[in-house]
Amino acid sequence: MSTAFQWSLRLVIGMVVLAVSLPLPSFARVISPDFVELSTKLTPTVVNIRTVKNIKPAQRSQRSPQGNQHDKFFEEFFGRFFDEMPQQRPRREQSLGTGFIIDAEGYVLTNNHVVSGADEVMVKLADGRELKGEIKGVDEKLDLALVKINDGKTFPFAELGDSDALQVGEWVMAIGNPFGLAHTVTAGIVSAKGRVIGSGPYDDFIQTDASINPGNSGGPLFNASGKVIGINTAIIAGGGGGIGFAIPVNIAKATVSQLRQSGKVTRGYLGVRFQPLTPELAKSFGLESDKGALISSVEKEGPAEKAGLKAGDVILEFDGKAINEGSELPRYVAVTPVGKKVKVLFARDGKRQSLNVVIAKLKDGEQAAVDGDGGAESDKIGITVQELTRELAGRIGIREAKGLVVTQVTPGSPAEEAGVTTGAVIIEINGQRPDNLQKFNAVLSTIKKGDIVRLLLRRSDGSIQYVGMRAE
Repeated sequence: MSTAFQWSLRLVIGMVVLAVSLPLPSFARVISPDFVELSTKLTPTVVNIRTVKNIKPAQRSQRSPQGNQHDKFFEEFFGRFFDEMPQQRPRREQSLGTGFIIDAEGYVLTNNHVVSGADEVMVKLADGRELKGEIKGVDEKLDLALVKINDGKTFPFAELGDSDALQVGEWVMAIGNPFGLAHTVTAGIVSAKGRVIGSGPYDDFIQTDASINPGNSGGPLFNASGKVIGINTAIIAGGGGGIGFAIPVNIAKATVSQLRQSGKVTRGYLGVRFQPLTPELAKSFGLESDKGALISSVEKEGPAEKAGLKAGDVILEFDGKAINEGSELPRYVAVTPVGKKVKVLFARDGKRQSLNVVIAKLKDGEQAAVDGDGGAESDKIGITVQELTRELAGRIGIREAKGLVVTQVTPGSPAEEAGVTTGAVIIEINGQRPDNLQKFNAVLSTIKKGDIVRLLLRRSDGSIQYVGMRAE
């Protein structure tokens, strides 16, 4: 063996030894959890829920004593015919879902849509026992329900984790009752957080690729430590696969506490109407980014107005939580205890400010305050504006008799692309209130091509909204 070859061999062996002795990068050290151990430990905490609804048969309408003789003859004939038919019996409609035990006393958390309208709720445990469940309370807006079971013994229960600490890419495991197949275990990763799927006012879902199917609703989504970080709620199926969504457990914690205590949920109320902040609007307000919730209107005598918030303010943080998307604000407000003094960080005229707001109670059906044709024609943004008269206001169906109204929007114009529609009343243009056409034209005359134009509009449905666009 040549000397050169020996040195080469020694060099290769040395490099291998060095590589083995070095610590692996963090991504290389990540291994999947022991799903066998997790499923063995956690399956007893998951229950199958069977509900029964008693559907009454449709009642035959009462025969009216009114009408002519011809009508009465047929009513009496068919009346006797149906009276002689065998009576229809009530129909029992059954459905299946999942839940999980959250304490030793036997409280079970599930989805509201699993037990909604049920005349009977039966809870089947992993050991085969089936117990009658009592609905202690529901939260329709979050689609959550709390059910109680009891057999005189303590129950194994799942520990609630911290969904805020969850990261995209983490391993997760679901246990449920898909298609009636009891205690089915599936695994996957967290695909995304903060998903809005249009299911309600407080959308904030965890997206996962762990297999979730009909019957999984209300079941737990566990992290690798065996703690519940979500409640499986919805699926979007198609293309040979499905996407699952789970309610973050941190959102559910406040609801569970209230349902246990009173059987109902009380939510916080700020008293603002907000809208997403577009890059154009952000620039027009002198902001460096489009993160935040833009206040388009403030309810009179509401918590926000009392604290000093105004339309045009951009909320950047609420109670220490950053507002990256406008849709986050109502979720944070809703779970804030009534009467709590909350610090709000906001931007006004491009400057950051803060104030304290005392959160009020959201009443049933309550919403934030709703106050957003020869005339001036602007080729710069593509709208025609006319001063309001009582006759014009009545013709377009609005109450205002003063101010300016959009009577025409040019197709393909910046205004149309920004969402301006005819019938909208102009409250502000670039922060100024144009009470008449002269003031409106005066503001327009200062706008150059490429400048940002910001309008505050009151829509025909009464909503108030900012829109931003670039002048042509």
